[in-house]
Amino acid sequence: MTTTQANYDLIVFGATSFVGQILTDYLAKNYGVNGDLKWAIAGRSESKLNDVKATLGSNAADLPVLIADASDETALIALCEQTKLVISTVGPYALYGEPLIKACVSTGTDYCDLTGEVQWIGRMIKRYEDQAKESGARIVHCCGFDSIPSDMGVWFLQKHAEETFGEPCQDVRMRVKVAKGGLSGGTVASMINIAKEMGADPKLRKELANPFSICPPEHRSKTRQPSLKSAEFDKDFGVWLAPFVMGAINTRVVHRSNALQGARYGKEFTYDEAIMTGQGAKGRLTAYGVVAALGTFLAASAIKPTRWVVEKLVPQPGEGPTPEAQEAGFYDIRFIGRTQTGKTMITKVTGDRDPGYGSTAKMLGEAGVCLAQEIGDELPGGFWTPSSAMDGKLLERLTSNAGLTFEVVETR
Repeated sequence: MTTTQANYDLIVFGATSFVGQILTDYLAKNYGVNGDLKWAIAGRSESKLNDVKATLGSNAADLPVLIADASDETALIALCEQTKLVISTVGPYALYGEPLIKACVSTGTDYCDLTGEVQWIGRMIKRYEDQAKESGARIVHCCGFDSIPSDMGVWFLQKHAEETFGEPCQDVRMRVKVAKGGLSGGTVASMINIAKEMGADPKLRKELANPFSICPPEHRSKTRQPSLKSAEFDKDFGVWLAPFVMGAINTRVVHRSNALQGARYGKEFTYDEAIMTGQGAKGRLTAYGVVAALGTFLAASAIKPTRWVVEKLVPQPGEGPTPEAQEAGFYDIRFIGRTQTGKTMITKVTGDRDPGYGSTAKMLGEAGVCLAQEIGDELPGGFWTPSSAMDGKLLERLTSNAGLTFEVVETR
């Protein structure tokens, strides 16, 4: 946490990106400019930043525009020295994100982003966590659909399990009941880059198979972690399941949250995620279709001869769902948790916009404001997760401002 007098509570870096534009619109509408929240937008192109500013209307006439390139270390340090916190939307982070992490850590500036690139997060923790602890910089990755609904959903369930049962749930399963919304080019580019790195590095493939890959080295479990690889029938919900593409990052974030909270969920805590595909023969067929589609996409993205074909067919960076599609989108995810003594709790988390962009922008904005304005010096520097850094304060913001609901459905 920077100790110098900052001009701004937060700066949106990458404000001209697809999600950056949605985020700036959200902040302008909900917090104004130069009110209780002092903020600015930043990026490498002054003309494009001014174009974004122009879309925000006359109320944003005084919104500061700052210039810095993602690869210019000097400019990034100067940027960080002006603010308490930077929100970054510049991805793929594995390609463009490290210089800003380095600048934030060296200046003691807080940071949050919406990355889902677990391999990059692991590298950043190894390279910069000790320095972040020294400087006081609080780094919080995964503040979008990756991984706030999962991370805060488990935190919410465990809080109520402790209150209701007097013990946490040792096993938790997350199931996506429904999610409506389109992918953007930025998300697809990140997924392709992960597949590319995995194809080139056998060690990385092994690392990404480890559910504790971003946990502190001492945090491990003797219990085998569940990991859905193919279609499977879920007896709890009476539906067929397929692997959830975001599960690879979300499960690791949840395990890191458990570790950073002193194994609050239990040292042998188990967690996995899947998507519901329906009942009967149709649900089974859909589940196997999802498995085949995911396998084909990852295999084709991993090798150069077919990667260019994938890149031509998918949305390009800067492209994404229309405002109407964002507003029409939504999601409903369910959690079933069981305690060591056999008690069960089912909860749900819902969002009122498409998960990847409309809802993500609101979650990212509230995470940034929460970390900048509500989390004081009691949280030391280091690499945190949303729930371990902001817990109930963030939950309150998500439900009050960001269109999320958290609800206990059943206990038994």
